[in-house]
Amino acid sequence: MQLSKKKARVVEEAVDALLQEQVIDPATALRIRGSIQRVGFDWRRLARYAFVTAIICAVIAVAALLADDFILNLLQEIFHAPPAVKSLVLAAVSGWIFSFGWRRQRKHPEKIFSNEAIHFAGVLGLAAAIAWLGEALDTGSGHYSLLLLLGAVAYGVIGFLVQSKLIWIFSLLSLGSWFGAETGYVSGWGAYYIGMSYPLRFVLFGLALTLATLLMRDRPRLQLFYRPSLVMGLLYLFIALWILSIWGNYEGYDDWQRATHWQLLHWSVYFALAAVVCIYLGLKHDDGLLRGFGLTFFFLNLYTRFFEFFWDHVHKGVIFLLLALSFWLLGAKAESLWQLKSIRDRLQK
Repeated sequence: MQLSKKKARVVEEAVDALLQEQVIDPATALRIRGSIQRVGFDWRRLARYAFVTAIICAVIAVAALLADDFILNLLQEIFHAPPAVKSLVLAAVSGWIFSFGWRRQRKHPEKIFSNEAIHFAGVLGLAAAIAWLGEALDTGSGHYSLLLLLGAVAYGVIGFLVQSKLIWIFSLLSLGSWFGAETGYVSGWGAYYIGMSYPLRFVLFGLALTLATLLMRDRPRLQLFYRPSLVMGLLYLFIALWILSIWGNYEGYDDWQRATHWQLLHWSVYFALAAVVCIYLGLKHDDGLLRGFGLTFFFLNLYTRFFEFFWDHVHKGVIFLLLALSFWLLGAKAESLWQLKSIRDRLQK
């Protein structure tokens, strides 16, 4: 086992605890310790950041090239073809990229980040293919949400077939984009749809996605996508609740301006209740993801309400002094809990 110094220390402490409680015998403990190999530098993290940086630089390079008039004119001459042809070519190229990435993933499953970087290139190519397909089929109706739905389905199917969490996440992003665009289209691009503003609609969407994710937990072929789907569902839900707690279910800026803080307070209560439920479920099932989401958005709710109620009535220096004090107390409490845990671990040895 190649582990960082921190992770190796955690494993060794766990082995000591198991040995002390006679869960394992000394020979097993010795064999586990002997299999640990400390890695002085976290190459895995460097690989992740390097590939992310490479993708960002590649996107910037393409954007910079397309911004150049000479390059743009040259590309227009080279690709002077009907939109349908461009869509087919890009779809074929994307299919080859996904196929190549899948074969490489099966041959080198340990190269996680480079494999996902290849899949990301396929994601970009397929997005461009769908965009050109929309250009070819455009009737002037403005119903482009169907293209987003096509992207969601395509990414979902490909992500499932090649077992890629990255492509699956893009499927969920496309699905959320389709939901927003579709409800906007059917409402004539008004702020309301069946009496709900955009944030309130996405609260229902995030809740539905989160509940649907629970169906994936006990299905072996879908377990790979359980955590990413849960993260996306919670993000949709809590970000929408946060915006709703600020904006409310109002149609326009003038209506929102006339609303008082107290008229928006019930949305903040719903936001807090959702965070508390998330924290409770995280503690009950020992799920760090749920606890983290619940605590993060619970404190975000508190600080948002703090700014709302006191920004216009208290001196700005006092506000930031109170914020500094609250973060200091939070850090001190976290530090004391960490010290207690360290002392307890040492006493158990």
